[in-house]
Amino acid sequence: MKVTLATGNLHKVEEINLIAKDYNIEFILPEGEFNPVEDGNNFIDNAVCKAKCAIKEGKTKYYLADDSGLCIDYLNGDPGIKSARYETTAQKRINKVLDKLKGIEERSAHFTCAMVVLDNKGNLVFKTQQYCFGSVAKEQKGQNGFGYDPIFFVDGENMTMAELSKERKAVVSHRAKALSEVLKWLKNN
Repeated sequence: MKVTLATGNLHKVEEINLIAKDYNIEFILPEGEFNPVEDGNNFIDNAVCKAKCAIKEGKTKYYLADDSGLCIDYLNGDPGIKSARYETTAQKRINKVLDKLKGIEERSAHFTCAMVVLDNKGNLVFKTQQYCFGSVAKEQKGQNGFGYDPIFFVDGENMTMAELSKERKAVVSHRAKALSEVLKWLKNN
């Protein structure tokens, strides 16, 4: 089964296909230009916006979209749903977070991942929201992953998300947990 993944991020497609390899489901990029307007009030709403933007003449039966972000307790949940737009580049986003937390000991945070599945008519047929808890590290560590992974210290792992192997990340990450729920649903539908 092929499912369109509503993203322009090749890293995300690779990560999701690694997690989904045992389900006989292949996730593919949307055709043409993909530039959704993320104007929702929460992660689920933004995921629905992305999925609707990816629907093209029913090329696949289902369209999966996620919206995820880093939520820092000390910053009242910021950057949250604005994680990807917090600054203009990944490094600037990381620097901004580290600057805002300079000298702060309370660094608890979590990644949130909302995933939705729409059918090719645009109907929401499944949704889930999952989390990965941890804290913001004081410096960047690790080369794996993307986004805020180098500064997110994962509870119980004793390393940042970017230090985890792809295989381990495919078990403990917020995206992996949400995708597990989606894959179970897709397998039965």
